[in-house]
Parts: sequence; structure tokens; C-alpha cells
Amino acid sequence: MEPAWRQTGKGRGRGRSGGGISEAPTLVSGLGATGASRASASAGSRGGNYKPGRSRGSSFLSVNNTTVVESKVAIPNELLSQKKFEEIKKANQAAAQKLVEEYNTSSSEDEDVDGKQGEILTSTFTTYTDQTGGDARELERTRQYVNEAFQAGAITCLICIASVKRNQAIWSCSGCFCIFHIPCIQKWAKDSIFLMSSPLTDDDFGKKDHSWPCPKCRYEYKQSETPTRYYCYCGKVEDPPLDPWLVPHSCGQVCDKEFKPPCGHRCLLLCHPGPCPPCPKMITVTCYCRKARPVPRRCSAKEWSCQQKCGRMLPCGQHKCENPCHAGNCLPCPRVSKQRCLCGRKMAERLCASPVWQCEQVCGKTLPCGNHTCEQVCHSGPCGDCPRSGSRVCPCGKSKYSLPCTEDVPTCGDTCDKVLECGLHRCTQRCHRGPCETCRQEVEKHCRCGKHTKRMPCHKEYLCESKCAKLRDCQRHQCKRKCCSGTCPPCDQSCGRTLGCRNHKCPSVCHRGNCYPCPETVEVKCNCGHSSLTVPCGRERTTKPPRCKELCSKLTTCHHPSREKHRCHFGHCPPCRQPCQRVIEKCGHFCPAPCHDEALVKQANLPHPAGPWEQPSEPEFIRVALPCPPCQVPIPTECFGKHEVTALPCHAAGQYSCKRPCGRLLSCGNHTCMRECHSVSSVDGVHNKQKAGKECFQCEEGCVKPRPSGCTHLCMLPCHLRDCPPCPQMIRIKCHCKITTLYIECKKLSTADPSSKKDICSCKNQCPKELSCGHRCKETCHPGDCPDGCYQKVKVRCPCKRIKKELQCCKVREGQILVECDAVCEEMKRKAYEIKEAKEKAALEEEKRKQQAELEAFENRMKGRRRKNRRKEEIEVPETMWQKYKKYIMVPVCGIVFAMITFYLIQI
Repeated sequence: MEPAWRQTGKGRGRGRSGGGISEAPTLVSGLGATGASRASASAGSRGGNYKPGRSRGSSFLSVNNTTVVESKVAIPNELLSQKKFEEIKKANQAAAQKLVEEYNTSSSEDEDVDGKQGEILTSTFTTYTDQTGGDARELERTRQYVNEAFQAGAITCLICIASVKRNQAIWSCSGCFCIFHIPCIQKWAKDSIFLMSSPLTDDDFGKKDHSWPCPKCRYEYKQSETPTRYYCYCGKVEDPPLDPWLVPHSCGQVCDKEFKPPCGHRCLLLCHPGPCPPCPKMITVTCYCRKARPVPRRCSAKEWSCQQKCGRMLPCGQHKCENPCHAGNCLPCPRVSKQRCLCGRKMAERLCASPVWQCEQVCGKTLPCGNHTCEQVCHSGPCGDCPRSGSRVCPCGKSKYSLPCTEDVPTCGDTCDKVLECGLHRCTQRCHRGPCETCRQEVEKHCRCGKHTKRMPCHKEYLCESKCAKLRDCQRHQCKRKCCSGTCPPCDQSCGRTLGCRNHKCPSVCHRGNCYPCPETVEVKCNCGHSSLTVPCGRERTTKPPRCKELCSKLTTCHHPSREKHRCHFGHCPPCRQPCQRVIEKCGHFCPAPCHDEALVKQANLPHPAGPWEQPSEPEFIRVALPCPPCQVPIPTECFGKHEVTALPCHAAGQYSCKRPCGRLLSCGNHTCMRECHSVSSVDGVHNKQKAGKECFQCEEGCVKPRPSGCTHLCMLPCHLRDCPPCPQMIRIKCHCKITTLYIECKKLSTADPSSKKDICSCKNQCPKELSCGHRCKETCHPGDCPDGCYQKVKVRCPCKRIKKELQCCKVREGQILVECDAVCEEMKRKAYEIKEAKEKAALEEEKRKQQAELEAFENRMKGRRRKNRRKEEIEVPETMWQKYKKYIMVPVCGIVFAMITFYLIQI
């Protein structure tokens, strides 16, 4: 059966011509089937007679037998259909291009996926392989579970027969490690519990903790163990987040589960599906018999045998165990010896491991009574007392007798009165030996189903002819048993319902609820059949075949003798990427382009569909053989101007322009030809790369020779070889002091030496600049800064400003000459100081006099106020304890007295 994923490039669409079904075998047709079906559905909803281009721009209303036309403004159907068609066409083309690219790069993507999966597996097993020194032989079973978790479609829920995806909540069985969807296992557990405890037959339905089995291994779980939350494999994290760099449904933490059987260590892998690997820890243990020296071994293989003789004493007590060192108890002794029976009469050769045996003879020894013999078969020890001795009762058990063992107990003559087998009546015979007879009393009996009654002997059962109409436990078939008691037996018919795989029928006995999943498995194989994947029956249609690592064995379809090596696959092989290597007729070189015998080319001039609902009759892309592309072999070629040699493709080899300037020296001798690289004819039959030809430009530039230093004017002559004449231009410049404008010939200024140039640029006037002291510079117009020394006369005074002298400015600023006060100046200073002190002292005396007058006036005003405000002094006396707390004591005492008086008056 062909998997569904291989049918991607197939599609069926209903054409408008003839109404038949046309098959579209191409990729693009398959992609457009969805759009076509939608368009067909929309057309069918408008009516079966719908045709493209039909106008619906008006509607008709009938009012009082009068037809009114209502106009509508709408886009014409032709434009709407064309717009939809273009949209669907673009979508189909984009999808086709994307699918082609994915198809061409499928092999590289598989390698990337394998590489990523390998990295995740390595990180998962790192903590384990670190303990084992890189040995991963014990991880094969766990590795298989992890690989299935990565492979799409490999994990299937056996209840719903659907793939388990990375983003779905799961539950893993702790017995078989099979993975199920959480909703599926919850429904399974609920149905299983309901089947085991039917509400029709169980009075305590819903009270017992019924168990439910795993759908695969039948491992029993309690009702309280029904999963309700989604946990990772190790059970540490609830709702583990989806991480592309971890195993699906894993939390990424260390598993840390206890090994089974328990050894005291825990699993070292990261959270993983499937069983934990054997314990990798190294321990030092001895052998089973404990004779050998302890050696270091893996904890998972700690039990070992030294292969020496066991030597332990066997249960027979005579021989020792001769088996090699072994686990557990020693085997029974295999030797044979002569042994007596329990009574000691016979001796026989028997296994040493079973010394106790009985012969078949009756003991026959005389009992202590002396009248009877022992009736037991061969036994050990004393025979015991006579069973007929002591106090005995009559057969009915009412009378007791003390008789010798030689006499039988007589009947007492009373009524037997034992309960008969019916459990309702008693025996009416006299005391007798042996069993009582059957009950023969006639009673009114109900049948087993309880619908009819009848008088009949008590020991007989009454069964009517009515058939039970209840449904059996399968809830599908009637009981139909005669006179059913209500507890109908389980249905014995075959179920026969089609299973979820839709290939087989349920072989179980008829039952309620969903059938068990199909037990059959199907192999999904790759194209060559080397790789296969076992999936539950029914999943083979939707399961993607496994990635086969074998090489594709299909024959080549191009001119090469063999294909490029690639993996097994379905459908067309990827395009051949080998070099074409065919000889090109024009130049004789080999074609280096990739093989183009089967290039995917879009067809042109295809018939235009009438609408988006129609399928194209021919594929849009076809495989055709294309001609070899133009030869690209590099050929060394020289440009027109002989500037360079470039390797050009063979098909475009020939003289060319390199786009550089020509660069040949023109007749002026100063410039070169600036024309783009061009062909130059020979001059006098000689090819010279440096000399310009008649095809080059003529020089039309001006003179570009360097000018004398300081001259900024251009030469007035055209481009020439001789020296340029002196510059006659007049230059307008400012003098050194920037005040006067001077006009000087350029040749005088450019040819003058520095000292002459200083005189030429001077205006011969006094410098207008100010010195640092504030006086004007006395020098003639000069360049640079003015000199520092100022010799102008300035007036200088002594500190008291009495003496005045005229001195040079430069000496005064440098502090070389100072004017000091004389004796007259000092005397004037002293007199001025005395006058100042006398004035200050008089002002201070005046201030004190004013303050004294104000103080006396203030005291006179305050004498009258003191007499009016004079009061007697008050003496404060502290309160006693009684004065302080008397009100707190008297109130309750008065209340008590008042209550007693009231009570006394009431009593009177």
C-alpha cells in the first residue's frame, strides 16, 4: 500500500467539459486542487446553472403586480473571477517553487537533522558514558526509545492509533514504557473500571478501588493511579516546556530514578523515555561462594562465579555440593542411597535429597486398648489412642454413652431432627445411622426468575419456560436463557466489530465499550526495502517511511554512466549535479555546467482556464533537455590600447575596450589622450604604445606648467613646451598695518627676497598699534609684533600724592624707579590720624550719653506698674491618699449598701 505522503504530487479535479474526473499527475495540479474545490463549492452554492460572466448587477421586486428594477453598484463578475484566478495562480506557483526547493535539498536537511539529533543524544548520555569511560553498549535499548521519540510517526498511541507529537501531553507506562495521550489513557482507565464494576450488578459501584490494565502489557494500576497531569519522563517537572534541543517531553534534568532491581544507585541519564540502563557504577564484590578475592565490577553485573567447587553441605547432611560456584541455594543432592520408610519395614534405593518416604502398607500395630489395630498408612511415632475409646454420642448427637471400645453406640430412639439438604426442613425419622433421606415435603416454589409459582417437592428445583429479555454485559445481545435469575452470564458471542485499523475485526468475546487496539503490526518500508519501521496496524497509511541510509539503486536517466550517490527515496531522483563534459561544437571545449538533461522548465502557451475552479490539462513544469550554455573557458585577450590582458569567456573572446583613458602622449608634450581605450592606427608603419595616433584627441588645454612661488595667475599662452614669461599682473595687497592698500606688480613681489619684500609691503607711516602699556607704537609700518620697550614720559606720584615726577614708561612698569614720601609727608599723615581719633572719641561719648538718658526714662515708667501687680504668695499643700482616691472608693461602697437595703425590703 502506498503511503499517503507519497500522494503529495497527485490530485483530482472535476473539469467543466463533460463533467468527468480528470487526473492531474503533476505537482502544481495537486497543489491547486484545494483552490479549485473551494471555487467549485462557491459556484455550486449560487446555483447549478451558474456560468462565468453572467451579470448579477440588478434584482427584481414585485410590488402590487408591478415589477420594479432595483439597480446595484457592484464589480462585474468577470473582473472578480479574474482576480481570484490570479491570486490562486500566484499561491500555487509559490507553493510549487517551495516544494521543489525542499525536494532538491531533502538530503542535506536529513543530514542536518541527523547531526542535531546526534548532539542531543550525546548530551543525554554524557553523564552515563563519563562513568563507563565512553562505553555505550548498555544503552542500546534506551537509545532505541530515544530515537523513536525523535522520528516522526514512530511513537503511536495504541488507543487512538494516532501519532504522538512533541507538543501533546503524554503518559508513559512504568511496565512496558509505552506512550499514550493523556486524554486517551484517562478514557481507557474509566472504561476499564466501568467494565469491571457494572452498575447493574454491583451494589457498591463506585466505592471499591478497582484496578485498570495498561493497553499493551496489562500491568495493573489502581484507580487512584489514573494520570491527571502531564509530567516529564522522570516525573519531576509538570507540563515540561517544548525545547528543540532536548528529547521530546523531557525536562532536561538528571533522571535520578532508582535502578531496577534496586542497588542503592540512581540513573545518571538526562530525563529520557524507556527503561533506565543498567547501573554503571564500579563496586568491589566477591563471588557467590565468597572464596575468591573481591574484584571491581559494574554494579549491574556485580554477581559473578569463580567457577570453583561450591563445597557447601547439602540438606542430606552426608554430601557436599560439587557444582561450580553458583547463586542461591544449592541444588538437591543428586546421589542415590538406601533409605528406610517411616515405619521402618521396607528399605529402598532413593535420591539422597528426599530421605522421608512412606510405604503403602497399613501400620497394623495394636492400639493401647488391645482390641483394635492402627489403620493409618506407614507413619512415624506412636499410633495414638483408640478412636472408639472415651465418651461417644448416638448418631443424632442427642445422647452420650460411655462404652467399651468393643461395643457400638446404640440409637437413642428419639427423632433425628437434623437439618436436611434443602436447609428449610428437618429429618422426621428416628435416630438412625447414615445420611438422612431427601426432603419430600410439598411446598409452593417460585421459579428462578420469580415470575411463576408452583407446588412441588422441596428437593426439586422449579424452572419456568420464560426467556430472559435483559441485555448481557455487552449491552448488545439479549440473554434468552430460560428462567434467568437476573444475573445473566457473560456474552459468549464474538464481537466482530471493525477495529480502529479498519483492516481487521475484533476477535474478542462480545464486550462493552471500545475494542482493544489491533494487536497486529505492519512494516512500513523504504523504497528499496532495506529499512523498515514496525507500526501498529492502521498507521501504515499516514506513517512516513523511515529514512534509509542505503544508496539509491535507480538507473540513470541522463547521459552520464552513473548517478551521484544519494540515499534511497521515493519519487524522482534529485537533478544530476555532475559536470556535463560534452564537447561544445563552436570552440571544442568541454561543457563544465551541471548536467541539464532533465531541467525543470515551465511550459509556455498553456490554455488559459476559464476560472480558478478548473484544473489545467497539462503540467505547468516539465523536464526537458536544455542545450549547453555558452562556453565560459577563459581566453587571454588584449584590449585596444594594449593596456591589459584579460581572460574573457570563450564565447565572448575578441578585442575590447578596457574603459581606461588612452594615455598616449599628445603633440603638446604635456598631456595624454583622455579618450576611452580605442584602437590606434600605426604611425609610419610602426606601432608605438606611447605616441598618439590620428584617432587620439588634439590638446585644447591651457598652460599647466608650475608658476613661480607666490604667483597665483595662469599663463596666458596655450599649452607649450618653453618656459612661461614673467607675470605682468598687478596685485592689490594690504600693508603690514592693514590700513593702506598697495598695488604692486606680481613679478616684483614673486622675485623679491624677504628683506626687499618687507620694504615693498610697507606704507612708510607710523604703526597704529598700541603697546601693552597703552601707548602707540613709535615705529614705521612693520610686520609682526611691536617692540616691548616704551620710552614715553609718564607722571609718577608718591603714596600720599604730594610729590610728582616725570619718568620713562618702560622703567616705571618694570619697577626700577619708585617715588617715596619724605619727612613732610610723614608729619602730615600723623596730624591727619590725630584729628580722626578725636572725632571718633567725641562721637562715642555722645552715643553713651543718649543711651543713659533712654535708660533712666524707661526705669521711671516701670516703677508705677510694679505697685499695681504685686500679689500675695500662695503656698501649695499636697493632697493626701484619701483625698485623692475617695471618689473611687465611695461609689462602689454606696452601691453595695443600696443593693443590700433593696434586697432586705423585698424579703420583708
